[in-house]
Amino acid sequence: MLASIVLTGLAAWILRELWKQEQITPDQWEAFVQPAIASALLEGLVDTLSAAVAAIALALIFGAVLAAGRLSEHKWLRWPSHAIVEFFRAVPLLLLILFLYLSVVGDRVGSFWTLVLAIMLCHGAVMAEIFRAGLQSVPRGQTEAGYAIGLRKSRVMVLILAPQTVRSMLPAIIAQLVVVLKDTALGYIIGAPGVVNVAERIYISPEYRNPLAVGIFLAAVFFIINYALSKVAVGLEARLRRKGGGTIQLQHVRGVRR
Repeated sequence: MLASIVLTGLAAWILRELWKQEQITPDQWEAFVQPAIASALLEGLVDTLSAAVAAIALALIFGAVLAAGRLSEHKWLRWPSHAIVEFFRAVPLLLLILFLYLSVVGDRVGSFWTLVLAIMLCHGAVMAEIFRAGLQSVPRGQTEAGYAIGLRKSRVMVLILAPQTVRSMLPAIIAQLVVVLKDTALGYIIGAPGVVNVAERIYISPEYRNPLAVGIFLAAVFFIINYALSKVAVGLEARLRRKGGGTIQLQHVRGVRR
């Protein structure tokens, strides 16, 4: 109770000081209702969401390939996949974006796709671990039962393991979308198109110089989108929990042979 009172008082004092310094007065928000600026911000938001969608789609494919390699029985596939996953999980995304942009990659594909590629590599490695953990969470007895009825490894993966793994991974994948969306803001350092890039042009313009108001606006935009995604993840997880995970019955695949 005391902590809440202290925090409320601190927040009120900060707001009062910002108002006195004319940092959050109504005139500081006029730019966001001007048609040209509102249109530019909307276009930037579309670019940001496009980068996030493209990056997560490529990361899913990249992660699935790496996960399959890590679970392979062949060392020549397993060890390189393991090395790639560990490398891109360890490299900071900001450094990877700069490296790709300053290398030949940036000259050939531009800032937008450089950002998408960097996010794909980093988050694809994370997705690989999510896929691997999901596959290994399925009881081993189901895999052995699939082999017992004559299924090959590929058919066991497609018919028994993959459906259960996808259901269990969906909440984690949606939660990863939140991280990907936030990471698109890092494209600002290479001038990638996006809402952050548009916001920068707003606050450095001669007639409007208030980075605080722009920062608050950007924080609100990312908060609303990420909060919505988080609620989707929580709701989906609860729904899957009520359904008991959707176990695949082996009798559904008993007649399948390969």
